[in-house]
Amino acid sequence: MLSVMLSCHTHRRSADLIVHHATIYTVDDDFHIAQAMAIKSGKILAVGTDAQILRDYSAAEEVDLQGKYVYPGFIDAHAHFYAYALSLLSVDLTGARSWEDVLKRVQAFAVTHPEGWIVGRGWDQNQWPGRQFPDRTELDDLFPDRPVLLTRVDGHAAIANGEALRRAGVKPGQTLQGGLFVTQHGRLTGVLIDRAVEEVARLIPSLDDSTRRKALQEAEQRCFAVGLTTVADCGLPKSTIDFLDSLQRRGELQMRIYAMAADDPENYAYYLKHGPYQTDRMHVCAFKLYADGALGSRGACLLQPYSDQPGWYGFLLKDRAYFDSIAHLLVNSPFQMCTHAIGDSANRVMLQIYASVLKPGNDRRWRIEHAQVVHPDDIGLFGKYAIVPSVQPTHATSDMYWAGERLGDQRLRYAYAFQDLLRQNGWIPLGTDFPVEDIDPRKTFYAAVFRQDSTGYPAGGFQSENALTREQALRGMTIWAARAQFEEKEKGSLEPGKWADFVVMEKDLMQIPALDILHNSILTTYLAGKRVYPPGSE
Repeated sequence: MLSVMLSCHTHRRSADLIVHHATIYTVDDDFHIAQAMAIKSGKILAVGTDAQILRDYSAAEEVDLQGKYVYPGFIDAHAHFYAYALSLLSVDLTGARSWEDVLKRVQAFAVTHPEGWIVGRGWDQNQWPGRQFPDRTELDDLFPDRPVLLTRVDGHAAIANGEALRRAGVKPGQTLQGGLFVTQHGRLTGVLIDRAVEEVARLIPSLDDSTRRKALQEAEQRCFAVGLTTVADCGLPKSTIDFLDSLQRRGELQMRIYAMAADDPENYAYYLKHGPYQTDRMHVCAFKLYADGALGSRGACLLQPYSDQPGWYGFLLKDRAYFDSIAHLLVNSPFQMCTHAIGDSANRVMLQIYASVLKPGNDRRWRIEHAQVVHPDDIGLFGKYAIVPSVQPTHATSDMYWAGERLGDQRLRYAYAFQDLLRQNGWIPLGTDFPVEDIDPRKTFYAAVFRQDSTGYPAGGFQSENALTREQALRGMTIWAARAQFEEKEKGSLEPGKWADFVVMEKDLMQIPALDILHNSILTTYLAGKRVYPPGSE
């Protein structure tokens, strides 16, 4: 008997980690549910029943999850990880309920940061009484000699004080393509829309490498704490991509990043010459462009005027010929073209341009980021030309209180149409656009499936005909997000040969009541078979 036992033991394959007695949502093609996994060298060796895995594998570390729930590591298909990290060093204006609240937060920040520019982000005038853009008068009174730039939650508008405007040389009546310096009665209000923001922001001094590294590490830990193991960082200069890559190579940053290169000449010159770049943690195979601005700041480009601002259509950030030229450039390269388009006019322009260079049934995976308001006459172009709509479910639940004022009832019906968009190709990647929205993928899942806010409003959900199923939402945050960045063979599901990136949750995301989803504890997060959350637990 002893000889038989020893013989069986010697034939067990060696692993680094065995996870067992779990409910594992593999998110494979069949949406198979397993009980155990064996992991070696950061990748999954096998997935199966407890009996199978414990019989066939041995490991120095075994984790009995006692029935807890395991999902592939969540992938945010559209975010701004680097910008989020830097935002942790500035005034947090998220959730400010009035302009007065903003001013109080800025004053408190100034006390602890007595020198240099004051930078903040996160205000949203749609959450304030009257829903009007602010004016710089009180900022000028508080900070007559110190420059201040406070960016709106969507990143497509900001308010600057007089000193910041003076340093930037901005004058009343000044114009630029794709941007707006708002004036009233011939005076600059300080509000900047879209490309006007950069005219001031470019003057803010750069942070040193040590400060940036610490901010990125803090951002990474916050992402791990909510189960994120890969983020798409949309629109980076080459210098930032190189910095992130250097931190990853030195082991100082672990987060996996799918970086879209920004729409600038240096990026095109370098990447089109050298081709896509990929390591275990960094992947560059796309360019990010901006067709228009955001709905909340009325920069989104619409086919008909804004319902709450007669005669105003918003605008494209560059002329159509420019986007057309980039499409013709990239179609002859191995890179994806990923374009921010919010308004129905911007979506129409970009879909038509994509259609002019792509062939039906292609596998280029060119993307429209947000695809927020798409005219019914245009939605079929997504399916015909295999164009990927990359959407953010929490945009719908953040905007639902006021989007009807901007669009009117008729247009609102074809906005945030996730189910309609999913049907075009049979799959859809989901993200958050953080720091525009919260980083938490539980909120993405909840908003996608139930189309409600955290109080359960509105009853039945906002335009619930476009809600996703739980399975669709989970796929959108895992395997479909991986597919959107040509990474479905290495991540996005828990299958042999793929990275052992996974998250363990207290309760079953696929079964628990709606409001419990937001409070479903994330117990552990693993990256390449190593526990990265809670920190210091390895």
